[in-house]
Amino acid sequence: MRKNKLVILAAGTALLAAFICFPFSGQAAASIEEKPLAGITLSIDRYCESVLENLKEDAEQAKKEAGGEEASDDVAILSNISEKEKQEKKEREERIKLNLKYDKLGIANVDTYLNVRNRGSESAKIIGKMTKNTGCNIISVKKGWAKIESGKVKGYVKAEYLLQGEEAEKKALKVATLKAIVDTETLNVRYLPSIDSPIYDQISEDEYYTVEKEHLTKEFMQTYMAKHCSKKTVNSVDKESMYADLENWAMLSIDNEKVFISKDFVDLQYKLNRAVTVQEEKKKSSSSSSNRAAGIVSYAMQFLGNPYVWGGTSLTNGTDCSGFTMGIYSHFGYYLPRTSAAQAAATRSVSSSEVQVGDLFFYGSGSVSHVALYIGGGQIIHASNARDGIKISSAYYRQPLKIGRVM
Repeated sequence: MRKNKLVILAAGTALLAAFICFPFSGQAAASIEEKPLAGITLSIDRYCESVLENLKEDAEQAKKEAGGEEASDDVAILSNISEKEKQEKKEREERIKLNLKYDKLGIANVDTYLNVRNRGSESAKIIGKMTKNTGCNIISVKKGWAKIESGKVKGYVKAEYLLQGEEAEKKALKVATLKAIVDTETLNVRYLPSIDSPIYDQISEDEYYTVEKEHLTKEFMQTYMAKHCSKKTVNSVDKESMYADLENWAMLSIDNEKVFISKDFVDLQYKLNRAVTVQEEKKKSSSSSSNRAAGIVSYAMQFLGNPYVWGGTSLTNGTDCSGFTMGIYSHFGYYLPRTSAAQAAATRSVSSSEVQVGDLFFYGSGSVSHVALYIGGGQIIHASNARDGIKISSAYYRQPLKIGRVM
C-alpha cells in the first residue's frame, strides 16, 4: 500500500510539471492570457526536486519501520524518476549550447532595451536596439564600450549593461527558447498539423518564430481540438492520417495564436533574441503631418521591451496590441477604438507602395486580430505576446490584411 501511494504521488508530480510546462491556448487565445515561459524553468525544477525529496524521505522512513525491502523499491522508483529528469535537463542544456554560436557571449542585462550605437559614445547615432536578454557576440571592450554583433546589427553598447563570461552562459541556459527558422521566402501555417487543414496565415524568413510544442502526440491533439477547435476545422482533416504524421509537425506561437507548421520547411534551434536595426525613414516632405508621424514613432520607441498584458492599456506596466496603438495615438490627441478590428474599420486603407511612418498594419486569419505601428525601414513596433512584450518586427513577418492610416 505504501508503495502504491508513493508511485501515484510521483506520477501526479510528473503530470503537474507537464501541465505547467505546456499550457493549452488555442485560436481563441484572445480570451486567455499567456504566461511567459522563459524564467520559470528553474522554479519548476526546484519544485519538482523538493517534492521528490519529500517522497524519498517518506520512503526511507517506511523502510526503517517495515525492515526494508518494499520501501527500498520505492526509493529505486523515485531515484529513476529523478535521474530521468536530470538527464532530460542535461540534454536540453547541451542542445542549447550547441545552437548558441558565440565566440564571446554577451546578454543584455536591462529591464527594457539597450541602444546600439555606430561608435562608442553616448552622442553617437543609434543604429539598433537590444531588448532584455538579447544575445550578442562581444568583439572587444574598450573604455567602457563593448563592440558587439547581434543578428544584422554591428555596433557599440555600454559594457556595464552586458552579462559576460560564465554569468552570461548560465543566463543563456535559462532564457534561450526554441525557435523555428523558415527556410523559404514564405510558408503556410495551419490551424491543425495537416496539409488538409485550412491555412491560418503565411510567415516569412525575416523573423524567428517561437516553438510552443516541438513533439506533438495524439493525446495532446485530442485535448487541444476538443478545447480550441470548431467542428468545421476538425472535420477538414483525416484525423487518423494526421495522428500518423505528427512527428513531422510542430506548434508555433505567433502573437497570441497557436498554429502548426511542417518541420520540412523550418530549422528548429534554441536561440537568444537578436538585436534589431533601427532605420530612419527619409522624410518625403517637410509637412507637419510628416513631423507628427516621426514624433509618434519616437514616442512609441520609448516603450520597447515593456510587458504585454492581454486587455491592458498601460504603456509602461502592460498593454495588448490595440491598447498599445491606442495609447500611442492618444498621446498626440488622436482617438482610436479599443480593439484591433475596430481600429481597422476606423482607418483609411492604403497600399503597401504608399505606406508611411505612423501607419497601422493589421493582421489576422480572415478577420483582424492584431495591430502594429509602422516605424519605417520595413519595420513595425507592436505589443506581440506575453513572452516577447513590445518588440520590433519586420512589417511582413506575417501577411497583413490591411494597412490603415490615422492622420
